[in-house]
Amino acid sequence: MKDFQRVLVTCAWPYIYTIPHLGNLIGSVLSADVIARYHRLKGKEVVFVSGSDEHGTPIEVEAIRQNKHPKDLTDENHAIVKKLFEEWWISFDNYTRTENEYHKKFVREFYYKLYKNGYLFKKQVIQPFCENCNRYLPDRFILGTCPYCGYEKARGDQCEECGNLLEPTQLINPKCAICGNQPINKITEHFFIDFPKLRDKVIKYIQENAYFDKRIKTISLNYIKDEFKARALTRDNKWGIPAPFEGYENKTIYVWFEAVLGYISATIEYFKGNDEWKKFWFDNNTLTYYFIGKDNIPFHSIIFPALLMATGEKYNLPHIISATEFLTFEGKKFSKSQGIGIWIDEALKILDVDYWRYYLIYIRPEERDTEFTINNFVEIVNSHLNDTLGNFIYRVTSFIKNNFNYTIPEPRDLQEEEIKVINLRNELVNKVDKALSEVKLREALNFAMEIAREGNRYLNERKPWEAIKSDVKLAANIIYTASQLINSLSVVLFPFIPKTSLKIRKQLNLTEKFDWNEAFKEIKNIKINEPEILFRKISAEFILKRLEEIRSS
Repeated sequence: MKDFQRVLVTCAWPYIYTIPHLGNLIGSVLSADVIARYHRLKGKEVVFVSGSDEHGTPIEVEAIRQNKHPKDLTDENHAIVKKLFEEWWISFDNYTRTENEYHKKFVREFYYKLYKNGYLFKKQVIQPFCENCNRYLPDRFILGTCPYCGYEKARGDQCEECGNLLEPTQLINPKCAICGNQPINKITEHFFIDFPKLRDKVIKYIQENAYFDKRIKTISLNYIKDEFKARALTRDNKWGIPAPFEGYENKTIYVWFEAVLGYISATIEYFKGNDEWKKFWFDNNTLTYYFIGKDNIPFHSIIFPALLMATGEKYNLPHIISATEFLTFEGKKFSKSQGIGIWIDEALKILDVDYWRYYLIYIRPEERDTEFTINNFVEIVNSHLNDTLGNFIYRVTSFIKNNFNYTIPEPRDLQEEEIKVINLRNELVNKVDKALSEVKLREALNFAMEIAREGNRYLNERKPWEAIKSDVKLAANIIYTASQLINSLSVVLFPFIPKTSLKIRKQLNLTEKFDWNEAFKEIKNIKINEPEILFRKISAEFILKRLEEIRSS
C-alpha cells in the first residue's frame, strides 16, 4: 500500500430517531475509532468525521407520534448520542449533524451543480396520497405487505424482514403509517438522478480499485447489473433540506442522497470553511476509509462515487470500504420494543467502557454474522481482560513495588531467554501493525493480547519470586523484561481500549502523549505509581440483574 501522508476516516451516520445499540456501534463507529487512533499513532494527519442523520420520513413519523416538531426531537437525540459517543471514548474530530448550516448549504449547491451538468431530469410519478392527512406518503409514511417475502409491516422504502429496497407503490394492502387509512394514488413530479449516464465510469472505478476486496467488488457489480437505474432525488415531505430548484422549494432532498454528502460537509465544517478541507478530498496523498454495515455497501461503492463523478471535479473516491456483517443478540435481531439486545447507554451503566469495547472488537462480524451472548461476554472478559491482561500487569507492577522500591530495574547481562522474549514482543507489535493496516481488527487485537499471554508464560517459567531470594540480578532482568512488554501493551492496545491503555501508562509513570514507536522504546530506572487492579471478574447474573434494574427505573 502507498504510504499516504493523511487519512480521512468516516463511518455511517447514526439515524437519530433512537439511541444506537451494540450492533450499530461495532458496525461502524467503534471500528472507525480503532483505525483513526491507529493512524494517529503512526504519525498520519487524520480527520475522523461522522454525525447524526436527522432528516427523512422516519424522523418525521416519530416526531408526529410524539407530538413534537422533528427539529425538537433531533435536537434532544443528537445531544444524547453525541455525549454517549464521548463516554465510549470515540475520538471524532467532528461529530456533527445534518441540520448544520455547512451541510445544508453544501447539499443544495452540490445538487444544483449536478442539475447544471445535465445529470438531473424531471419526471411525473404516481405516489400514494392520504386524503385524511392531506399528505403524500413517501418511504416510512406508508406500511404494507412486502411483495417479495410477504412481511406485513414492510415500509415504503425497504422491507425490514428480507432487506429488499421498495417503492411505496409496490406495497400490497398499503396503509398510512400515521392514521391507518388506505391511500389513493396521485400524480406528482420529482427530480431524478440519471445514474445510467455514469454506469461505465462507475464500473471502471470498481474494477480498477485496488483497495476493494473481492466481496465488495462482487456485491457492487451485481448491484450495477440489477439496480443501477435513475432514482428520485426529491421527496414530498416537509422535514429535510429544501430542493434548490426554482418552483420545487416545497420538496426536500431524499435523505439517502443527502446524508452521504455529510462526509464532505463535516470535513468542511471541521476546517471552518477554509480550503484546508480540500486536502482530504482532492489531494491524492489522502487515504480514505468508510466503515459501514453490509447493507450500505452499494451506497458507498456505487452511489456516492457516481455523485462525486457527476460534479466533474476530481474528488478522492472511496478507497477502503470496511463493511461488517450483522451482529445478533443471543441469536435474535436487536429489538428495542421486544427488549432484545443492549443499547449503548445501558451498557455504560453496567460496566466500564473498555469491557464492551474489547469484546465488541473481539467478536466483530468481519466475515459472517456474529452472535453476542452474555455468557460468552462474561467468559472473554474474565479470561482475557482479568486473568491474562490485568493479572500480568498487576503481577509485574506489584513485584516492582515490593522488591525494587517502585523502580523499574536496569538490566545487566540479559540471558538468552530475556532476549528471546523481547524479540518475540517486537514480532507481535509488528503483527498488530500489519493487521491494523489491513483493517483486520480482530486479528490485530489477538496479536496484541498475545503479548500479555507471552508475559504470563514468561513469568511462570522464570519465577522472579524465587530468583529474588538468591539472585537479585536475575530477578531484576526478568522484571525489566516484563516491563518492556507492559510498555508495548500500553501502545498497541490504545486503539482498542484507550482508557485502559492510559491507566497502564500512568502506572508505569509514562507520558500520555506517545506514538507507535514507543512500543519498542526501552524503559528503565523509572519510578512507577501505585499498582492498580485494572479489571474484575464479572458474572452473567450481575449483568442481567443490572439490565433489569436499569430498565425498571
